[in-house]
Amino acid sequence: MDTKHTDTTAHTVRGACPHDCPDTCALLTTVENGRAIRVQGNPEHALTDGVLCTKVSRYTERTYHPERILTPLRRTGPKGSGRFEPVGWDEALATIAQRLQAIAARDAQAILPYSYAGTMGLVQGESMAARFFHRLGASRLDRTICASAGAEGLTSTLGGKVGMKVQHFDESRLIIIWGSNPIGSNLHFWRIAQEAKRKGARLVCIDPRRSETADKCHEHIALRPGTDAALALALMHELIAHGWLDQDYIDRHTLGWEGLRARALEWPPERAAEVCGVPPEQIRRLACDWGTSRPAAIRLNYGMQRVRGGGNAVRAIACLPALTGAWRHRAGGLLMSSSGHFPVRQGALQRPDLLGERRPRTINMSTIGDDLLRESTATLGPKIEALVVYNSNPVAVAPQSGQVVQGFAREDLFTVVLEHFQTDTADYADFILPATTQLEHWDIHTTYGHTDVLLNRPAIAPVGQARTNTDIFRALAARMGFDDPCFADTDEQLCRMAMGDAQDFEVLLEHGFASLPVPDAPFAQGNFPTPSGKCEFFSQRLADQGLDGLPDHLPNHETPGSDARHPLAMISPPARNFLNSTFVNVQSLRDIETEPVLEIHPIDARARGIAEGVVVEVFNDRGRYRCKARVSERARPGVVNGLGIWWRKMGLNGTNVNELTSQRLTDLGRAPVFYDCLVEVALAEPALA
Repeated sequence: MDTKHTDTTAHTVRGACPHDCPDTCALLTTVENGRAIRVQGNPEHALTDGVLCTKVSRYTERTYHPERILTPLRRTGPKGSGRFEPVGWDEALATIAQRLQAIAARDAQAILPYSYAGTMGLVQGESMAARFFHRLGASRLDRTICASAGAEGLTSTLGGKVGMKVQHFDESRLIIIWGSNPIGSNLHFWRIAQEAKRKGARLVCIDPRRSETADKCHEHIALRPGTDAALALALMHELIAHGWLDQDYIDRHTLGWEGLRARALEWPPERAAEVCGVPPEQIRRLACDWGTSRPAAIRLNYGMQRVRGGGNAVRAIACLPALTGAWRHRAGGLLMSSSGHFPVRQGALQRPDLLGERRPRTINMSTIGDDLLRESTATLGPKIEALVVYNSNPVAVAPQSGQVVQGFAREDLFTVVLEHFQTDTADYADFILPATTQLEHWDIHTTYGHTDVLLNRPAIAPVGQARTNTDIFRALAARMGFDDPCFADTDEQLCRMAMGDAQDFEVLLEHGFASLPVPDAPFAQGNFPTPSGKCEFFSQRLADQGLDGLPDHLPNHETPGSDARHPLAMISPPARNFLNSTFVNVQSLRDIETEPVLEIHPIDARARGIAEGVVVEVFNDRGRYRCKARVSERARPGVVNGLGIWWRKMGLNGTNVNELTSQRLTDLGRAPVFYDCLVEVALAEPALA
């Protein structure tokens, strides 16, 4: 592998999956005559074990897609029309640099980068791009759209985004899969959980939706969206009432027990059952399972933190393992994210020192719809005049997308988009710059689902005129006159500096991956990375901010029953064969999903005269969205599931499910509340359907 070869010799190249998934699989790309012909999982990487999801196994279909953008494009029609003409790189870069320089001369904060996890790579993500925007003095982006509420909750309790090792779940006797559908979004964990099940483990799924994962678990707890903290507090109540506690672990390795105990005793199962919409007996049974099973583990994921009280919910759930001493066992505890274990040298990669004495404002990516429509003010700073989008598709994925579209449609907004395809966002660009895919560039990857570092080598030359993100920002830096030596760093040099001496780069070159030296049971003796070194039930840092130092249940912004015109709660989990808005245009995957759908329970469908397959309109005061009805018990009564995220242009009325979501934020982490959303559903008017 990765050996010398001629252009006609079939060979394999080691790489890593770049997508926003906890598995971060090791890849093998087979190349023949300079063309990638197959992408497979690397069998030498224990966690990948030679297996890929359906999406990534078809990665060559994406790289060689007939609609891939292979030359720079300049807009020729109205914004949103999708009309462009080819233009040379020199002309595109010169024009972009000229426009950015003119704006920066007035106030560089009027320029905003917008990016997220189109690639999770440290190099093609925020390395050269961050250097460019720091040197420019542009506004900073608060990257909150996916996980920041949960990250803040986890950090406030455990001290960082840390947890148990995923491979040890196969030894657990009880596995609670909370807010996750790993069959679709964490396949390799699911394989481990299935092995535990074969050994006799009990699997419980907690999710408002009866997901494909819930189908395969011993029990499904279909709570209402946004009530997870209430359930966790009721579990604590029962642990206390029945003495299912490891008092020695609590005394030695936790902080704030008396306060948490008092709060938990306010939440008997009957109270939580009323809030969560589940039988109290189900809560008692789960508490007994958690309190008496050894070892017991929780696989927590980010779906449950996309509500007003998402940060507090994660805090409450993260307290559970310490109460029973589950952390004593390597197969016990909790895993939400492992990313805090990685010794990434962010400062070396991103070079915030290039700002000098400047301290530009920060804009939350989750409120981009509001922010693009703001005028200049003394307190908020200048109006946004330029937007550079990479590794993201905000017109499709940002909340309240109708308002996002209004902002992107501004004729006075100069927009540059680095992309593979003409996405919803690219339709509003002034220039589209063709970017490389993972098969065409260097990168290095950490992960949030295991503790291995992975190196991605380019398997093929860039297709067409595509250029790496790093090369595009190097070229823009040169055009802007930025001659700082750091802009000359190559991609391989950036990969090497990502972890510096903390990771032997030669091992990555030889094998493609390396494991971090993380203890099997990292918190068996406490040693949490919190200020106290303990699991902090009470967070002084939060209290110092005027927040509640203890976790609590916070009702949703939009609580069912609070608005008679919109009586249904809506969540928008990902369609199984898409990943956020990625892969939507891969025909073979779209053929599986067929069309945008809304899952609605038979009771709710019957009350509205809705039958399977009819076109419905889902609406609230923010917008209206049309899709096909799927009458199914995958939805619980009172909750509808708008599976996403389809590109707007592929929707039945040019919208997607984010037409309905709001720009309100979570309790912690300033994150969006995608699953805190009330709607009504009705049959679409036949003439418009």
